Amino acid sequence: MRARTGPVRVKLRFTKMHGAGNDFVVIDGVRQSVALAPDQIRRIADRHRGVGCDQVLIVGAPRSSEADFSYRIFNADGGEVEQCGNGARCFVRFVREQGLTDKNEIRVETLSGLIAPRLEADGEVTVNMGPPVFEAGRIPFLSPGGALVEEIDIAGVGVMITALSMGNPHAVQVVHDVDAAPVTSQGPVLERHALFPRRVNAGYMQVIDRQRIRLRVWERGAGETLACGTGACAAAVAGIRRGLLVSPVCVSTRGGDLTIRWDGSENDLNCAVWMTGPAVTVFAGELDLDRLP
Repeated sequence: MRARTGPVRVKLRFTKMHGAGNDFVVIDGVRQSVALAPDQIRRIADRHRGVGCDQVLIVGAPRSSEADFSYRIFNADGGEVEQCGNGARCFVRFVREQGLTDKNEIRVETLSGLIAPRLEADGEVTVNMGPPVFEAGRIPFLSPGGALVEEIDIAGVGVMITALSMGNPHAVQVVHDVDAAPVTSQGPVLERHALFPRRVNAGYMQVIDRQRIRLRVWERGAGETLACGTGACAAAVAGIRRGLLVSPVCVSTRGGDLTIRWDGSENDLNCAVWMTGPAVTVFAGELDLDRLP
């Protein structure tokens, strides 16, 4: 019998997951080799011709003894980013369900540092997202004034924002009606504003009461998503610092609710932000990269 000849197709096992509607293709890079080019990421993320997702997450072996795993995050446009809060919750559920660990709490290396997601007894996941960063140079934000709330120009209109980083940059606005907010029109312009050299996530926050907000986020490289974990953290912290909110804050997104706790103050900005929310496995499959259009 003749052996078959011809090119060997490249296939990758994956799992589709979501956290409050923010959806991911999660790929195990521990037990299989993963090397994806930006155009392959874009094709995987395509909702009509690929699997469809906001971000592709790659689970990797740790690079240091301090961590259990490493974590790479790629937006739908193919660009790699520093942090993803909803993805972090899905991460810990994935490694548990895949038998990669028996721990309920793990330490994960990201581009922005270590995070520690924990699987709770009720099935939700809590993540220590680390402290917020308001120092302009570390966001990064070319701050015109250095104030907590600053006015920046967007197409000739003055917009009041609070800029901060939750491992990735955010610009948070307070709006009267989040449903009417210019997320899809202004968001792409704000994302690429000259004052944010690495682009920015644009958050639109409506305060319902002292412990509840509604939120929509235009994510850099992904567009508007049903939920944004770091965006929820950024909005809650910005609201607390502005005296509009008190911890804990329930953040209602179009995909579901997240609970954000931050016990920091003007005298203790170095206090960690804690986020709790769902992480859901949808289905698993196998990708034939050669057949992606």
